[in-house]
Amino acid sequence: MKLIKKIKKFFYLKILKKKYYKTGSCALCGACCKNIYIRHKDSVIKTTEEFEKIKLEDSDSFYKHISIIGQDEFGLVFACDKYDKEKKLCSDHKNRPSICRNYPSEEIFSYGAKLNPNCGYKFESIEKFDEIFARISKKPTKIFKELN
Repeated sequence: MKLIKKIKKFFYLKILKKKYYKTGSCALCGACCKNIYIRHKDSVIKTTEEFEKIKLEDSDSFYKHISIIGQDEFGLVFACDKYDKEKKLCSDHKNRPSICRNYPSEEIFSYGAKLNPNCGYKFESIEKFDEIFARISKKPTKIFKELN
């Protein structure tokens, strides 16, 4: 069993270049449909002007169903109008975009965004702090080398 954990850890860290395991499952709370950060190309959408330009350039129907509900230090915050409160699912669940299929993304989490407390998903560090500290402390730093 320990070997399987080591292989999984290696695969996530070295092959997938991940820092966290995503655990859990959807709790059908709809919170992810109400507080969405959208990454376009290399960064999160930050301004209304940028969002309007993307909507004009991109014929993806996803942008037709979201609206800006706020802005914070990360960028614009959106909500999707396709969440069905009674069914607790997307009204077009079979055709939902990849941003929804892949929720929550490690990237947004690593920016510092927090998951809703009711969300069934959690992120767990692949490497524990003491493992990272032990690995780093074994390597002499450049400053230490210069002192000797």
